[in-house]
Amino acid sequence: MKQITKYAALAAAVGVVLGLAGPGGASATPADPLKWATCEGPDLDPRQQCATLDVPMDYSDPDGRKIQIAVSRIPGEKPSAHRGALLLIPGGPGGDSLADPSGKGQKLPQSVRDAYDLVGFAPRGMAPSTAVDCKLDPADLGMTKRLPWPAPDGSVAENMATARRTAETCARKGGELIRHISTANEARDLDRVRAALGETKLSAWGVSYGTYVGAVYSQLFPHRTDRIVLDSNNNPDPTRVTRNWLAAFEVGVEDNFPEFAKWASRPGNPHRVAATPAEVRSGFLRLAARLDRHPLPWPGAEPDRLDGNVLRQTMLSSLYDPDDYPTLAETILAARKGTVPPVPEAPPESVLQNVAAVGVGTICNDVDWPESAAAYQKGVDDSRAKYPLTAGMPRGPMVCAAWPYEPKEPAVRVTDRGPSNILLVQNERDVATPLAGARKLRQALGGRAVMVTVNSTGHDAYLANGNACGDRTVSRFLATGERPDRDTYCA
Repeated sequence: MKQITKYAALAAAVGVVLGLAGPGGASATPADPLKWATCEGPDLDPRQQCATLDVPMDYSDPDGRKIQIAVSRIPGEKPSAHRGALLLIPGGPGGDSLADPSGKGQKLPQSVRDAYDLVGFAPRGMAPSTAVDCKLDPADLGMTKRLPWPAPDGSVAENMATARRTAETCARKGGELIRHISTANEARDLDRVRAALGETKLSAWGVSYGTYVGAVYSQLFPHRTDRIVLDSNNNPDPTRVTRNWLAAFEVGVEDNFPEFAKWASRPGNPHRVAATPAEVRSGFLRLAARLDRHPLPWPGAEPDRLDGNVLRQTMLSSLYDPDDYPTLAETILAARKGTVPPVPEAPPESVLQNVAAVGVGTICNDVDWPESAAAYQKGVDDSRAKYPLTAGMPRGPMVCAAWPYEPKEPAVRVTDRGPSNILLVQNERDVATPLAGARKLRQALGGRAVMVTVNSTGHDAYLANGNACGDRTVSRFLATGERPDRDTYCA
């Protein structure tokens, strides 16, 4: 197995009625037991083991070409308390959880680590699983290209050109596998992992995009689920999927920017940028507009200038975690003086290429996107007027506006059919997966789920940016199965 690098968990910020392999279908075929070996990579717990599993590239042809899925685990720490496997489902699309048994998994309480094997994996297409690579121009790998930030005047013409260029390159150079990367196929792969682990049921902790994966798995394989935690949740609307998640940024930023503004106007804060929250907001908008007109050279960065959209993307990235507020403040303070901050560290190009390709495959194969530039332009114009902080980006055209292939199957429709064994945990102020979208997933799951809303700010709730009340509730559910009787609020 290839080495697990420190960039393995990088995720793209972006980010059914199935007859092929539902319960009892092709994905239920028992797999060969996994052959565990020592993992390679830095900062891993010496107990962590790694293996690979062969799965069909195309589940409609289960005896055809196989691809590999990389899997990792740390066995449960108390055999007498063993309950099963807890699958750590990463965000993305474009993230993996191979290092998570050694990382975030060790933050779990002892009672959970005693009872479960902690299992991570690299989704199909993500190295060191059988990997995809579109070989994009490096200039198209930056976030201000992968997300559809419009021109200073709001035009989407350049976004459409980028979409056509990226889609054509990925379709030509991405190979056959890129046509078979989708959330439904990831769920089918996970059922093969379950079988290879020798488990009749899986428990899971899915985060961000991983909540959609977990919901889809629970829909396709409901009676193979044990205790399911969905943390920082996406709207599962099968007609829009990632288009809804992109659009949610306009609401997510408005939910979260006030918290940054309060912090950035606090007396005594060494990163203070204004005297009041209102001045933080108005100053940010003025600075972004000035940088739209007069970008600052930024040698060594990608792109090599600090313009309005780079500032807006810095804002978006910094609102994921309040610990990152200083990054945005330092950028604002430097740009006001006509200077730039240090060039941020970037992952290797090979990692960016892999993340971008998996993102393209997933978001374009899950659901069809409109092709009309005029329709996107209207949406961007409306968004710019109502949500000026995000300048229309959340309703712009991504690569899928020019993807040459139709989805091979409809997107999964998440429903209330299945066992009541799902717990949603959701921060009240989450820039990437806003509470409004989480409520849509809660509604779709009906009586199958209970949701804990946490009075906290940032993306990722459980054992991250949530609070002690929310953490206790989730830990109790994983350890004992005890779940609140109804939706609850952790103040």
